[in-house]
Amino acid sequence: MRYLILSDIHSNLEALETCLAVAEGRYDRVLCLGDLVGYGPDPNAVTGRTRELAEAVIRGNHDKACAGITDAEDFNSLARVSTFWTRDELHPEHLAFLRNLPQGPLVLDGFELVHGSPLDEDEYIVGPLQALPALAHLAVQAGFFGHTHHQGGFVLGPKGQFQSIRDWILHQEAEHLEDDAQRVTLKLEDGTRYLINPGSVGQPRDGDWRAAFAIFDDAKREVEYYRTPYNLFQTQEKMEKAGLPEPLILRLTIGR
Repeated sequence: MRYLILSDIHSNLEALETCLAVAEGRYDRVLCLGDLVGYGPDPNAVTGRTRELAEAVIRGNHDKACAGITDAEDFNSLARVSTFWTRDELHPEHLAFLRNLPQGPLVLDGFELVHGSPLDEDEYIVGPLQALPALAHLAVQAGFFGHTHHQGGFVLGPKGQFQSIRDWILHQEAEHLEDDAQRVTLKLEDGTRYLINPGSVGQPRDGDWRAAFAIFDDAKREVEYYRTPYNLFQTQEKMEKAGLPEPLILRLTIGR
């Protein structure tokens, strides 16, 4: 089975549709690690598209805030503005869907789905301090997480060797696909644990503005990391028209 893993779409319809176009014919099932909404200009279209496609979706912190489960007090001022705008924009059926999303971790077909961490759905796994306890906690070989908007993840080898997958990706020669998309493939090794971050579809923060996603092949035990350009300017024009904060519009250009 081949699983398309999406995360942190953040109401960016152009990025989502481009990812789906690149992934077309390459997957069997769609899974989402949360944060469908927040920041971007198309919360209803993105929520509707994700509901239509994904067989499993877990909630992210922006889904909770935009659905009114949390009050967004821990968000910065720009994130709060986009949260309140999104609450006003969401149709009742999409609001109800977001409110009812399950909390991770979710074990599915021998691997695990979380938004932040297996230990705390809102924790950011950014380095060994957070990754090592999470890797030790895994009851399965591989867990998929989002939240940081950094494509990559972390590895714990059978002898305790720790590695950043992000660093590994940066040293690989990417395979070039149609429409300027790129792919790097990671082979999962026996006796090794993995935390896999597919990257953010709609709000990359790893210095690469292109949309990110991953495909997991459980038969081949491989994770394919993808990056693809999308119509960034269309998304930014929509955000400007909606009156969303200018810094949120500009940051999409640099992927930070």
